[in-house]
Amino acid sequence: MIDIGVNLTNRQFDKDRDQVIIRAKAAGISALVLTGTSLKESRAVADYAATEPGFCYATAGIHPHDARTFDGQSPSVLRALAARPEVVAIGECGLDYNRDFSPRPQQDAVFEAQLELAAELQLPVFMHCRDAHERFLDILRPWRSRLPAAVLHCFTGSEAELRDCLALDLHIGITGWICDERRGQELQRLVSMIPSNRLMLETDSPYLLPRDLSPKPASRRNEPAYLPHIAGRIAACRGEDPDALAVAATATSRAFFRI
Repeated sequence: MIDIGVNLTNRQFDKDRDQVIIRAKAAGISALVLTGTSLKESRAVADYAATEPGFCYATAGIHPHDARTFDGQSPSVLRALAARPEVVAIGECGLDYNRDFSPRPQQDAVFEAQLELAAELQLPVFMHCRDAHERFLDILRPWRSRLPAAVLHCFTGSEAELRDCLALDLHIGITGWICDERRGQELQRLVSMIPSNRLMLETDSPYLLPRDLSPKPASRRNEPAYLPHIAGRIAACRGEDPDALAVAATATSRAFFRI
């Protein structure tokens, strides 16, 4: 089983980062894709992934929250990071019109710049979209045919939004949001619409600790070792055998990231 979205350089892991890896392996996780969200974090996740070859991989990108930091040197820095063997995708990139930590026009431009880079390098893209669905599609659509693969991670949208994403041949990342008895009800209904060859699993740790996890960790922090729990909930919603779902999702993720 592969966790395609792990924020392992988050400070919540500073005291036990290596133990998180040990627990993930003990839980049957076969690989982690560590998320780069800024130039600094992209370097950090690539450096960490290099210490765990064959188990940890990394993305290189600038999250929409950090789009304001993008400058004329950023594309060349990302290009250099992308040349590293442990880096398997461009991202996390996209739009976040919910928090607006960066101006929307700048978010738009930085998202498109990273799509252009991914197309140039023929790397998949790891994408974020929150409260910006139509604009997200407007920017992505002209680039989609030039990209080898693209995943919208942590999908929590509507049925119409899911249909739009599937029509663009996007992969879909599902997190512990589906375990939330309050906010996750629509996702529980929609997850069966995702073809098995486009469904991927993620914790987005340390965020989104599954609400139905028992016992809950004292830290209230999510981590990759809880991915089998999330996979089990997804399988139940889809009416599938958990082991079969895990095998299919792992194969899909390996093909997507070429790992």
